[in-house]
Amino acid sequence: MRLWHQKLISKLPRQQLLGQHRELAALRGNGWGRPHATVNYVFKYSPYKLYQFHVLVLMEMEKRGYHPADKWYDAMYRGLHCEAYKELLPVSLSTPIYPEHNDEYLNECLQNLKSKGITFSQN
Repeated sequence: MRLWHQKLISKLPRQQLLGQHRELAALRGNGWGRPHATVNYVFKYSPYKLYQFHVLVLMEMEKRGYHPADKWYDAMYRGLHCEAYKELLPVSLSTPIYPEHNDEYLNECLQNLKSKGITFSQN
């Protein structure tokens, strides 16, 4: 499980983009708070930040002709098998959404993709 650097969302191949949606859905649902080495940092922040990140992925999916369920655009929604939040206060959108998504993390993500045979320009 990994959140790709947000600068890469628009460049991810189909498999990684759709996988990112699945991973975000899992994290927003019953996966919230369950330790996983590569995403533990998200638990330091409000779940609203995860929602903001998910919206980036959802919008990219729509740009490519996919039709994610509209329910995911509701910050309170946590999936079919998880009770919705009763209250979730919005937080300001920051860039990057997660401060951990710095240049070092971007390079780590690029190396991970390269190990899968995926390369592209960062521009």
